[in-house]
Amino acid sequence: MSVTMNDEELLRYSRQIMLEQVDIAGQQRLLDGHALVVGAGGLGSPVALYLAAAGFGRLTIADADVVELSNLQRQIAHGTDDLGRLKAESARQAALGLNPGCRIETVTAHLEGEALATAVATADVVLDCTDRFSSRYAVNAACREAGVPLVSGAAIRFSGQLAVFEPRDAESPCYACLYPPDGAGDEVLSCAESGVVAPLVGLIGSFQALEAIKLVSGAGRVHQGLSTFDGLTGRWRHFRVPRDPGCPVCARDETA
Repeated sequence: MSVTMNDEELLRYSRQIMLEQVDIAGQQRLLDGHALVVGAGGLGSPVALYLAAAGFGRLTIADADVVELSNLQRQIAHGTDDLGRLKAESARQAALGLNPGCRIETVTAHLEGEALATAVATADVVLDCTDRFSSRYAVNAACREAGVPLVSGAAIRFSGQLAVFEPRDAESPCYACLYPPDGAGDEVLSCAESGVVAPLVGLIGSFQALEAIKLVSGAGRVHQGLSTFDGLTGRWRHFRVPRDPGCPVCARDETA
């Protein structure tokens, strides 16, 4: 643990500290923690807001896009006054409004290559809030390489899903085990193509934030497998996802 909480922090996080699964030790781990949020749109908005409010000491928000009018139906970190502004900067301001004690950095260029690898390697947890398979595969590969847990969410139309990929667990699959790259191409998952009901992204983004808090604070049991949500029926389903021995990203080297 690095810094002992002061009286203001003890009061700010008191409702979390009183949870026996978190306590002072878990809250301090959050304050010492660093989360990388890739994407500041529908999913990234609630993720950034809740992680800042919950007491993550450091956030990095990465998004190269600007706020558009069609975003405001669901992307709650942005407002009408933010139109034309970089989403990462708008989300940073909104999160700091909730918790000015959170150290928030932004990346306003597309995070890829060495920059992605470096950003992932400095984080304690990565939250994938993007909407393209190419971005999801790149983030997944960087997380596997760095050994950093990945919390992946998706929401489209009335359907949402969440999975946590934990490279420190020998039995945990990765994103490519769940969605093999062959045949996926660069299919757009964008709401601009298919539409999405507004609260769905808040529900899935909040689920992502919860798992990140658990991972870093040490509370509870980390989510395993794939959870899907059908907004039209209100039903959750859970699926076990085994590790793919032939996965091009995380397969064990049988010759080692």
